[in-house]
Amino acid sequence: MNRSALLLPILAVVVAGIMSSLFIVDEREKVLVLQFGQVKQVKETPGLGFKIPLIQEVVTYEDRILGLQTAPLEVTPLDDRRLVVDAFARWRIVNLIDFREAVGAGGENAAQVRLERIITAAIREVLGGVPSNRVLSEDRTSLMNQIRDNARRQALSLGVDVVDVRLTRTDLPEQNLAATYARMRAEREREAADERARGEEAAQRVRAAADRTVIELTSDARRQAEVIRGEADAERNRVYAEAFGRDPEFFAFTRSLTSYERALQGANSSIVMQPDSTFFDYLRTDKAPGRSE
Repeated sequence: MNRSALLLPILAVVVAGIMSSLFIVDEREKVLVLQFGQVKQVKETPGLGFKIPLIQEVVTYEDRILGLQTAPLEVTPLDDRRLVVDAFARWRIVNLIDFREAVGAGGENAAQVRLERIITAAIREVLGGVPSNRVLSEDRTSLMNQIRDNARRQALSLGVDVVDVRLTRTDLPEQNLAATYARMRAEREREAADERARGEEAAQRVRAAADRTVIELTSDARRQAEVIRGEADAERNRVYAEAFGRDPEFFAFTRSLTSYERALQGANSSIVMQPDSTFFDYLRTDKAPGRSE
């Protein structure tokens, strides 16, 4: 009875010691085993690990890619046009021993602070060596790659790899926005005025060509009309001459009837002439003028 009662506590201590010497490494983590602050073991693969109970401790770190959002900062490119820039970086711990020596017990939080300073310095260095129009153009991608490479070289001393850096905002300071917008508006208005002037010039050319075409067509039509009218008059005179040649008396008679018709139109027509006027020859007698009764 006394022997069983003595074995139970011993067995419990042994089991507790074995359990405290075991640790599990998750696939999303990396592990350092420390003994009095010194690194004794690095465990980067998932699975079961062992340590000395009470003497050694296990410190876990993220094995996943982490994100870092930098605070907005002002940079001055080569053309002295200040810009407000912030960036988003993705980083990962690649060397646990260097990382532990660099940041100590601060872990990822301490690394974030130091890494932000490194990335901020890289942004100032790269963007300060180019004009602002490159920062705002398609060259932005190559500039971000340069920032990433510069930050990566410095971050390796922390045991960290900078996977990527992206500029999330590139704006003008608030005090410069109004002047910039006014200048852009003036440039657009000038371009619009130039376009309107070119359009008006083209319209004037089109109108002048249309007016010239109208004049040419009208002149040609009038010329053709005069030619046709002259030919018609000539044909009319030819017909009159032919009729007069065939029967001058009948021709004179029909011409007189036409004159009477035109002169005596209407119910109250009046003609004042001398009684012996030749106009009345065919009204005074039924015989043609010049013939004896």
